Amino acid sequence: MSAQSVCRLCRREGMKLFLKGTRCETEKCAFERRGYAPGQHGQKRRKDTEYGLQLREKQKVKRIYGLFEKQFRRYFSIASSKKGVTGETLLQLLEQRLDNTIYRMGFAESRRQARQVVRHGMVLVNAKKVDIPSYTLKAGDKISILERFKANVMLKKSLETLQKRGVPGWLEVDTAAYAGTFKKIPTKDEIALPVQEQLIVELYSK
Repeated sequence: MSAQSVCRLCRREGMKLFLKGTRCETEKCAFERRGYAPGQHGQKRRKDTEYGLQLREKQKVKRIYGLFEKQFRRYFSIASSKKGVTGETLLQLLEQRLDNTIYRMGFAESRRQARQVVRHGMVLVNAKKVDIPSYTLKAGDKISILERFKANVMLKKSLETLQKRGVPGWLEVDTAAYAGTFKKIPTKDEIALPVQEQLIVELYSK
């Protein structure tokens, strides 16, 4: 997906999804210049139906985590089969993805970049190489960057932005060692994303 296409996703959802990392926080951000939906009628106010609102919420979460429809449906199916609140469980499963955690720990400026870091074989989980972005982490898992990649310019640049972004409470990061720990599965309040996951549950319950 091109850089321009990524920016169109944020404009379509009417909010910054931070799909391009630190660029989203600068004046170069397309959403800052054109904070309306793309297309000929993008500036016209639309009144969404109940279904439309539910669909938009699903699309928003898919785009934040960078998932295809088939992947997202699989996560929803897993969440539905577990005990607890389905919407909250869905978000927890998405936060447990390895690529998401690499982003949250500061080893990538965006989830998109984090997928590249994982696929390029730069990551160890419990001292074993894992190159699957969707790998599900468990409480207590140790994540680290392979020694030969610690001098990578992209990683160094990403870690420089970590202090500004902050590290979520369910993670622990040692930037000097290029390592961290997935301490626990976060609660919905800890995840703190601007999404209404219940609308997604309603959409798939029809």
